[in-house]
Amino acid sequence: MQELELKSVVDDVTLRRRRVEEAGGTLRFAGTMVDRYYQFASQPPEGGQRLRVRTYQSPGNGWAELTWKGPARLEQGYKEREELTTRVGDEATLRHILERSGFTPHDHVTRDIAWYTFGAATLRFEQFPRMDMLLEVEGPPEHIERAIHATGIPRSRFTTDPLAVFIHRFETRTGKSARLHEELHEATLCL
Repeated sequence: MQELELKSVVDDVTLRRRRVEEAGGTLRFAGTMVDRYYQFASQPPEGGQRLRVRTYQSPGNGWAELTWKGPARLEQGYKEREELTTRVGDEATLRHILERSGFTPHDHVTRDIAWYTFGAATLRFEQFPRMDMLLEVEGPPEHIERAIHATGIPRSRFTTDPLAVFIHRFETRTGKSARLHEELHEATLCL
């Protein structure tokens, strides 16, 4: 499945979420999202392909997914990549399978999110432990544009920049190091 996306810094999350809701957006999930990235031992991390184990956690609700992510490229002003995702019932066992198959964990990111659907687009407000709040919008181009319009954030603020660029901007502007994860405990998600 091809994924198209844009990202922006969020200036006022309360206002932007309210605008999305007033325009008809539906909250799909609010809670913590944890991404753990894996690479094959012989593959450099910048090879463009990655495996991600993503967990969604909130009181009374949670699930895990395994995603293969292909290399990113720019397509008509959007970041595009192929992704294949499937839900998994036992995230801890999945991680053990990956590690025993020669994959090594190399990064993880934790953030609190509010994830909305808006037509065929999704909007995900993401608050990291210490960094700017970001908004990621995914979907077909015309639906991305409608979702962006609904937020009231100027279109010119949305980019295809990778997370590393947003980190650099935050650190340059504030003089503080960004923090993208909290300490992860061996708590597991079994569904």
